[in-house]
Amino acid sequence: MSDLPEDLLYSRDHEWVSIDGDTATVGITEYAQDQLGDITYVDLPEIGHEIEQFNDAAVVESTKAATDIYAPLSGKVVEVNGELEDHAEVVNQDPYGDGWLMKIKYSNPAEQDSLMGAAAYEEFLDAGGDEH
Repeated sequence: MSDLPEDLLYSRDHEWVSIDGDTATVGITEYAQDQLGDITYVDLPEIGHEIEQFNDAAVVESTKAATDIYAPLSGKVVEVNGELEDHAEVVNQDPYGDGWLMKIKYSNPAEQDSLMGAAAYEEFLDAGGDEH
């Protein structure tokens, strides 16, 4: 996982977050998309939907399974990646770029403290990548 972007925050559920002011762009990590296999469908939340940290926010379906995506931060969904509706495979091809899932206007900056930087996330993966 040496290609892990240093400027992102990571959750134990393998979501990444990019912070820009009070907006957080959310996606799933390369590790997550690799574990899922070929992604075939992404069910994103409605714009305006309020989400809470670590609660279900979206669903990603792959050839292996359907998996809940958890909100790494609480807030209101302000944008979703509509490109994924017809091209879910972009999540596999570019998980840290064009494969982003949603943008959240987050409501509690202190929640960032429960996320990991790249080095801590890499250690988490090296230890097995599973909090359970």
